[in-house]
Parts: sequence; C-alpha cells; structure tokens
Amino acid sequence: MKIDTLDNPGWRVQIDLVGTDTNQDFLPPADDYRTEHDWIACRVEEDTFKAAGGPENLEELLTYFLDRVSPRSHS
Repeated sequence: MKIDTLDNPGWRVQIDLVGTDTNQDFLPPADDYRTEHDWIACRVEEDTFKAAGGPENLEELLTYFLDRVSPRSHS
C-alpha cells in the first residue's frame, strides 16, 4: 500500500491487488465531487486499486476499499 499527498491538497492511495484474493468486480469506479476539498475518485487499473480524495477524505478512501474487500456482517 502506498499513501501520498496531492498538491491541490489531498490524498492518493494505491493498493497492489496482484497475488490477493480480491475480486476486482467488488471495486467499481466511484467519483463523488462534493466540493473543492471534499471529493473522492476510486478505480482499479492494471491490478492496482487507485484512489484520490480531498484533504479530509483519507479515511473515506480506505473505508471504500475495506468495505468492499471484507464486508462486515450486518447483525
């Protein structure tokens, strides 16, 4: 996993999916632009989950990935 900052500002996350049991069908593209500093963009390219978001959206990016690769049971 690699987490970098963006200049605009924001975050970029990359997670290598090679050698994992991750079904890429559970990681559909997502683009949600709410404001200049509140946005996310997620997709899989070349067996890598790639996501970017605004300065307050790092947790949302990681949650997007985790919720789809290891869904929690809803009791």
